[in-house]
Amino acid sequence: MRPKREGPRKASRPQVITLGHSPDADDAFMFYALARRRIATGGFRFRHILQDIQTLNERARRAELDVTAISFHAYPHVANEYCLLSCGASMGDGYGPTLVALHPRAPEELSGLRIAIPGKLTSAFLALRIFLADSKLHVPEDRFRVMAFDRIFEAIRSGRADAGLIIHEGQLTYGSEGFYRLVDLGAWWKGATGLPLPLGGNIIRKSLGTAKCRTIARILATSIRYGLDHMEEALPYLRRFARGLDDSLTRQFIRMYVNDYTMDYGRTGRRAIAEFLGRGNALGLIPQVARLEFV
Repeated sequence: MRPKREGPRKASRPQVITLGHSPDADDAFMFYALARRRIATGGFRFRHILQDIQTLNERARRAELDVTAISFHAYPHVANEYCLLSCGASMGDGYGPTLVALHPRAPEELSGLRIAIPGKLTSAFLALRIFLADSKLHVPEDRFRVMAFDRIFEAIRSGRADAGLIIHEGQLTYGSEGFYRLVDLGAWWKGATGLPLPLGGNIIRKSLGTAKCRTIARILATSIRYGLDHMEEALPYLRRFARGLDDSLTRQFIRMYVNDYTMDYGRTGRRAIAEFLGRGNALGLIPQVARLEFV
């Protein structure tokens, strides 16, 4: 009896990994190589989900995505479901989210201001709360106005807010927009701690398993390294995420937030996260994270 001939084997389908990140030039730069298929992804296919960081923070709390960017402020709320990837961090080393207004203000005036913020789970907001506590300043909860980050300048101009907490490219353009800097929280943090200010990182769902988490971590690190090695190639792709920045400012913004800490936190970066979350917890602003887990 002749054995049955086997037909050609079907190639196994790649596993789809949902990858959430913000539609900003720095995040787009990190994942340029993935989006444009410049690197091998093995048995995985990445589905990019572009949403603002506050939305991604909320989705992480519902454990909806396999891999996502997240504010460090939000991480303690999801630490049971996700661990931190060792790559992909945005750290402000002597610079960071900036509190601005149309007129100069003395520090003691902050307590009476209506302050526009880009989300209550953003690291910018946690940094502001830590700064206010350290400065012995109290701003009542009802004085914070939550809104989309790109509407904050207009909210101040229209009188709906007296000051605003600026993130993303607004950190480079607030002066040309006619605003005064009241405090650069990254500079303040560096002076207070000697450390970079942890703003955002990437997290991965623990339920994927250790082996898959490590493989995905290597793929994402390869994507970031490709971008750093091919910035000029990536620039045309980044223009649609740059929100009015010319190529020179786009390069400057990327170099601010995609750097050595982005490839790997290192000891200094990990100390910075522990310090940031520890201070937030000591003030009763966030839950305690018993142990930071990295892949």
